Amino acid sequence: MDLSLSQEQTMIKNSAQEFLRQELPKERVDELFRSETGHDPELWKKMGSLGWAGMSLPAEYGGQASDFTTIGVLFEELGAALCPSPLLSSVLAAQIVLEAGDDGQKAQLLPSIARGDLITALAFTEANGSWDPASIGLTASSQGDSFVLNGAKAFVPDAHLADYLLVVGRTEDSTGLSVFLVDRAARGLTVRPHTGWLGDVLCEVTLDSARVPASAAIGEPGAAGAALESAIDKATALLCAYMVGGCRRVLEISVEYSQNRIQFGVPIGNFQRVQDHLIEALNSEQSTRWTTYEALWKLDSGAADAQLAISMAKAVASDAYFTACEAAHHVHGGIGVDMNYGLAYFTQKSRTLQHYMGDAVYHRRRMAALLREEAA
Repeated sequence: MDLSLSQEQTMIKNSAQEFLRQELPKERVDELFRSETGHDPELWKKMGSLGWAGMSLPAEYGGQASDFTTIGVLFEELGAALCPSPLLSSVLAAQIVLEAGDDGQKAQLLPSIARGDLITALAFTEANGSWDPASIGLTASSQGDSFVLNGAKAFVPDAHLADYLLVVGRTEDSTGLSVFLVDRAARGLTVRPHTGWLGDVLCEVTLDSARVPASAAIGEPGAAGAALESAIDKATALLCAYMVGGCRRVLEISVEYSQNRIQFGVPIGNFQRVQDHLIEALNSEQSTRWTTYEALWKLDSGAADAQLAISMAKAVASDAYFTACEAAHHVHGGIGVDMNYGLAYFTQKSRTLQHYMGDAVYHRRRMAALLREEAA
């Protein structure tokens, strides 16, 4: 595996860095973290104009057909800048529709998603927060030419911004998973943001006899499991790239502080214990980087063990981003908890992303299951 960037990837990296420096200075990040929505519509509009929302889609739907390693380079820069946006939700929704939807649904939804005009969020996890498909309990009852949805989803990012939700449930005549496109303004659907020290606005979505037409089922009801798994894997790899960016920036901030903070007449980076914390942050960044880009490489090359590599990357990233932030706080001491300084926002983000799309425990168990399947 070669981690050097292609010419295209270098251009994307440089242009993303320049865009984020101009559009998302530290003061704006602070404002967005403190805001109720955590969202800047103008920033999202500009991201859409750059084509970022459609990078993973074929050209026939207004996309760029980029490989996921190239998209991962972009997500690393977004993570380093703590960029809040519904971009990951858009990529995830687009891949679900692309893999599970019929031709009409693709033509209707994907071009709008690619332009950034349509925000669609996946409502998957329920009260226990598990990403295991077996945990899905939301029901979809067939009534004439409609489905009636009952249940609740928890920890759903971007639900408060979305035009539509992709709601995962089960029909009464199938043990498999179904995905339904539900208008956020639909009767019987309510969205309530969770409270707490969260790095993203996460929502509870309740469906109380919410009725949708039969055409709202993305693809064949009861047969969406494989498409969901594939789309979630791709989005998980990109999420890990976002976390690589966070680890990288936390390390950069810590090294800079250790060089400039003077104590007892010398920079604190001269002290062995400070060096220990810096090495811990470096190890966290490097382990996350290597496992993530290996996963992206295997995903793009169609390797048989790509799923295993993706779960490995997320298991590592979930722990490593948390650890890098903890080490950075040890380097900084008291200044690190000052919200105006900015380090604490990375810590806040790391706590949320630690669990999103499965925590380290979930992905280690998934790896074990995949290895057992391989050995059988």
